[in-house]
Amino acid sequence: MCGFVCLWNAGDESLANRMIAKIAHRGPDAVEVARLPGTQTVMAHCRLSIIGPEDGRQPIHQTDDLLVANGEIYNHQDLRAILGESAFLTASDSETILHLFRSGEARWISRLDGMFAFVLATRDRIIAARDPLGIKPLYVARLGDGYAFASELKAFDGVEVENIEAIPPGTLYDSQDGWRQWYRTPQGAAEAEPDLDVGRTARELRLVLEEAVAKWMVADVEVGSFLSGGLDSSIIAAIGQKVRRDAGKGPLKTFSVGTAGSPDLLAARAVADHIGSDHREYVFTAEDVAEALPHVIYHLESADVDLVRSAIPTLFAARLARRDVKAVLTGEGADELFAGYTYHHAYVDQPRALADELTRTLGTMHNINLQRVDRATMAESLEARTPFLDRDLIDFAQSIPAALKLCRTDPAALESTGATTEKWILRKSCDDLLPADLVWRKKAQFDEGSGTVAALDGALRGLIGKKGAVTRAEEGLLYEKILRGQFENPDRIIENAGTWSADRVAV
Repeated sequence: MCGFVCLWNAGDESLANRMIAKIAHRGPDAVEVARLPGTQTVMAHCRLSIIGPEDGRQPIHQTDDLLVANGEIYNHQDLRAILGESAFLTASDSETILHLFRSGEARWISRLDGMFAFVLATRDRIIAARDPLGIKPLYVARLGDGYAFASELKAFDGVEVENIEAIPPGTLYDSQDGWRQWYRTPQGAAEAEPDLDVGRTARELRLVLEEAVAKWMVADVEVGSFLSGGLDSSIIAAIGQKVRRDAGKGPLKTFSVGTAGSPDLLAARAVADHIGSDHREYVFTAEDVAEALPHVIYHLESADVDLVRSAIPTLFAARLARRDVKAVLTGEGADELFAGYTYHHAYVDQPRALADELTRTLGTMHNINLQRVDRATMAESLEARTPFLDRDLIDFAQSIPAALKLCRTDPAALESTGATTEKWILRKSCDDLLPADLVWRKKAQFDEGSGTVAALDGALRGLIGKKGAVTRAEEGLLYEKILRGQFENPDRIIENAGTWSADRVAV
């Protein structure tokens, strides 16, 4: 995990150094700047070493090619075997990007399995691309007659660039061939066929999920797990604990945050006891929230009320986890795949519309939930991994009828009360992993279950100097004021910021 800057046909090493310094929190282990000889291409990279810690330094320069990458390629060992180990000069998973490109295959990028953003330059060509759902960020802007690329918006602050935009998920830009959308989210299925074996579907989902977690735990350093006590993170932690146990390793380290006595802390403690993880907690207060707000907003690169609220506990969890590990698993993606949000209940009798909505929201995650997770964790130099967003798991989950994701009743675990159960097929597939009362626990948003909303209310009253309740409008104005005070060109940040309130997943 890391951050990078690339200047193509513009700028120099001095500018690259200034830009990478603004995102150096993404990679505290090493910072390097390199020019591709004989060209106007300069790249800078800050590294958090996860795979190939001894020789995985970047930028990677081989003959006439220069590469910077952010993320993890989980099938890099398989690709090495296919491409030929003798071609590789390092143990870095990122080097596989370079050799796949050199293979000359038309769709070489589609063979990368993982979360990534990268820029690759030859003497006369630049290529930039992003993973299928945009787990890893990548921005591009005009700089003179060339382009500037960066992992975060703040790298452009104070630089005379124009037309900053995010490279879309699953998209590749090639200065030789133009833009390509190399990945499209598969359309979700709607109604269940009459002869569909639901039990077999649930069992297969479990197998695919277990493979995804095992894959996303591959690292040369220890990987822990966030644990909110909710369904999604509990499933991931339970499977992660099993992966470590089967490998003969010690217990999984799990991390939970919340206000004193909050539901999330209590539920997470129960899950940790059940699965036998090595559990750590952090209890925060309204004073902690007030102190952290400027840091959260600066790194989040957004003043959106819902994003800020959800980023606060994520930041505290990242700080806690970073004391012990460099990487953590998270439960992001389950709500979008399996219909976990409150507003999804309105679709209970409309499986086709629900399937379409889930497909749509998967395509918007990069600018909301995934932006929050990336920025809040990387602010603390921590890598967040999202196994629910594994490509194989996405493919399988999208093939499951939406009618099995949101059900009016659950005859397997609930009495026939007419209640609507979200993520039904996911719960059924994992109901032996965790206590029944947790498997069928109703969803609470992270900022609610952790107690953030109540703590934030106290923090806001103190910051604004108001005795009564702070309105949402006042909250938003405060966040924007804080953001504007931290950037030379705040309008650029705001124009490109993630806005959760613009998408219905915030209902």
